[in-house]
Amino acid sequence: MDIEKDAYKIIKHRHITEKTTMLQELQNAESSASLKRFELPKYVFIVDQNANKPQIAKALESIYSDLNVRVMSVNTLNVKPKSRRVRGRSGKKSAFKKAIVTFEKGDKLDNV
Repeated sequence: MDIEKDAYKIIKHRHITEKTTMLQELQNAESSASLKRFELPKYVFIVDQNANKPQIAKALESIYSDLNVRVMSVNTLNVKPKSRRVRGRSGKKSAFKKAIVTFEKGDKLDNV
């Protein structure tokens, strides 16, 4: 098996929301003393539901090998499916798995 092909099966895409953008910008925050202690950059990715933490770390390091990033820690959480109604019909949003990845100090993913 090719590790690059497997890496792109494990990491689906980067999850960009207002909350995740605030999380990644905490390393640059200088507004209060409690925010200054966040020195390590954190990014959020949508990953395969069967992937574990070491697999996620290896996949990210191989995908971003040109940026020479190093994964310090991976926290994962499973988001449950939610029921929705569209035009009177009920349905569900599908479940997914998120990974909050902490990189080494000074590493960052630009233009991603």
